[in-house]
Amino acid sequence: MGEPIQPIKGMNDVLPEEIGTWQYFEACTRELLAAYGYEEIRVPIVEHTELFKRAIGEHTDVVGKEMYTFTDRGGESLTLRPEATAGIVRALISNGLLRGQRHKLWCLGPMFRHEAPQAGRYRQFWQVDVEAVGWPGPDVDAELIALGTRLWERLGIASGLRLEINSLGTPESRRAYRERLVEYLLAHEARLDADSRRRLTVNPLRVLDSKNPQMLEIIAGAPLLSEHLDPESRAHFDALCDRLRAVGVSYEVNPRLVRGLDYYHRTVFEWIMPVSGAQNAVCSGGRYDGLIAQLGGESTPAIGFAMGVERLVARVLAVRGAVRAAPPDVYVVVSGARAEAQALELIERLRSERPRLRFELNLGGGNFKAQFRRADKSGAPLALIIGDDELARGVVAMKPLRAESVQSECPIAALAAGVDAALAAATRVHRAAAS
Repeated sequence: MGEPIQPIKGMNDVLPEEIGTWQYFEACTRELLAAYGYEEIRVPIVEHTELFKRAIGEHTDVVGKEMYTFTDRGGESLTLRPEATAGIVRALISNGLLRGQRHKLWCLGPMFRHEAPQAGRYRQFWQVDVEAVGWPGPDVDAELIALGTRLWERLGIASGLRLEINSLGTPESRRAYRERLVEYLLAHEARLDADSRRRLTVNPLRVLDSKNPQMLEIIAGAPLLSEHLDPESRAHFDALCDRLRAVGVSYEVNPRLVRGLDYYHRTVFEWIMPVSGAQNAVCSGGRYDGLIAQLGGESTPAIGFAMGVERLVARVLAVRGAVRAAPPDVYVVVSGARAEAQALELIERLRSERPRLRFELNLGGGNFKAQFRRADKSGAPLALIIGDDELARGVVAMKPLRAESVQSECPIAALAAGVDAALAAATRVHRAAAS
């Protein structure tokens, strides 16, 4: 026997015992996004490398150090997507979906970054990406943030999450600020850590995002981007704040909040939670009005955010505990050679007659005691018992599993209706016992 093959570092399995919580998160998210008018889009996980270089920026950490890039057999440089926005924009352009149209879109899927695995962030990690394309004003910024706030409430995890917002201004106003920032940082160059020195020449705004405690004093003394905003960006940000206050969304203005990707400008935001003394973002986003033109499309305003599924699922687990995947409605116990031969046919007929019910048929044999242990473990409220004796009399036995009730029999010809009645009775008894 060969040595077992281990998983790739930073690429984790989601096991059946965890999947119920994932499905709960996904169901809440899908339902809320639909209520706000967002439609799902699915884009490839592999794109031309040039897409991410142009969208994210060649000098960013993502492009420079973290992307999974390879040359395929045709000699093309391809990359596993490190984020979804660039792919969605590419899809809008290449499918001719702009031309003055507006879109509210979302997608769910894995992203890939070769970085040190950490709590809730892996080399393959799942994100929900939400994009509103075609709206220039602060009204869509406010609605998108309100959507995120409502999602945390619906998931039951709002407590402890903190919203921070900022404005990066336009590229023009940011260039003027960049000059001031570089001048300030050069005056303190001897105290900068190695990472900040590298960023100083390629992406100095990212120095403000440093998590190194030794950098906090220097960052605190840096000039504020908010003092260099152009008038239109200032008015846009003030209107956003007014709208958030009007709908009761609490926020903090963080003048040091920047985004690590080059395409952001004006509104940026993130929800963070304190975990073991560190600040962890569970959802980050902002406005990227110049990206679509940068990638060859018509100049189109846009805003979006991305949610880290692993961190949010961990938050759900911490706050409300595991959510179990839906159990079967009926567990089918089988006894006898004739019953084993006919049980599948009988249950498949029931599946056709009651497609919304979940039936789990006992497979692999086992005595009555073992099968009822499986039935109880399944979580099903009702067991059907198909035995040779019952089949000889043209009936199937029914046994409620979650309430004190006697076993009964139902004619096979009326089994679908009998299952309906037995499940309804079991639900009534369970509710009465719970109250």
